[in-house]
Amino acid sequence: MPALRAFVEADDVEVVAVVTNPDRPAGRGYKLTPPPVKVTALDAGLEVWQPQKPRERLDDLKALDVDACAVVAYGSILPQDVLDVGGKGFVNLHFSLLPAWRGAAPVPASILAGDTTTGVTCFRLDAGMDTGDVLTRHEVRILPDETSGELTARLAEAGGPVLVDAIRGLVDGSLPLQPQDHDAATYASKINAEDARLDLTDSAEVLDRMIRGYNPMPGAHTTFDGTRLKIHRAVPMLDVDGTPGAVVGDVDGRPVIAVGRGGLRLDQVQPAGKPRMDGRDFANGYRPERLGS
Repeated sequence: MPALRAFVEADDVEVVAVVTNPDRPAGRGYKLTPPPVKVTALDAGLEVWQPQKPRERLDDLKALDVDACAVVAYGSILPQDVLDVGGKGFVNLHFSLLPAWRGAAPVPASILAGDTTTGVTCFRLDAGMDTGDVLTRHEVRILPDETSGELTARLAEAGGPVLVDAIRGLVDGSLPLQPQDHDAATYASKINAEDARLDLTDSAEVLDRMIRGYNPMPGAHTTFDGTRLKIHRAVPMLDVDGTPGAVVGDVDGRPVIAVGRGGLRLDQVQPAGKPRMDGRDFANGYRPERLGS
């Protein structure tokens, strides 16, 4: 919870309450489990609210008379009457350089598009979807083999101090609000398992982006012996020829499959009903000859 930690560590900021989702059943035993934000907040001695809907704590928020509110991946739309009692505004930390990749899945969208840079944007929420005026942006380079999970973690770490500074700048007036160029907006819709299905006639470059972009969730996948096979890690290889899906060799014991243009070395896979495994273990245990069938 980098953003919350950044606020707690800021000497000039008083965090008066933390709002997060209700505890949910999780794990094999479906034990009621608190969200990580709650755990971090309670460890810091902060008051935690867990409404089913944000409006349930509207009167409490009014009573606090806050200067501003910070929002990170809350997951619920904040109605206008809630936005109206957030002092100078609710400042959202979004994991893209707005107006690029508005929406629910900006990090996978950046990787899928082949972007070389992304970043975080702090903007004041309005009634639209990621359309509010911008306070600040911070650019981050996307590493060549980086997954969505890894990039999200880096953006969260980088974004915490940026969000604190944005709140300061909004409250004291040192950061002007800049309208977004709505004509330049691109969108990152919520993703599902079907989006992550690999077409092995695509190029190695495209498939590599999908494997990284859909890692950890929902996991890029193809089929093997008629069942789903997730591919969590792979290395694109340009000098590979063969029928798409065919296992045409190995590198250090890890299988290499041909695709539409080039090939993929399978470094980490997950057969249906099994845990993740190294590509070597998959090759030794399953003796694959073809994927996508």
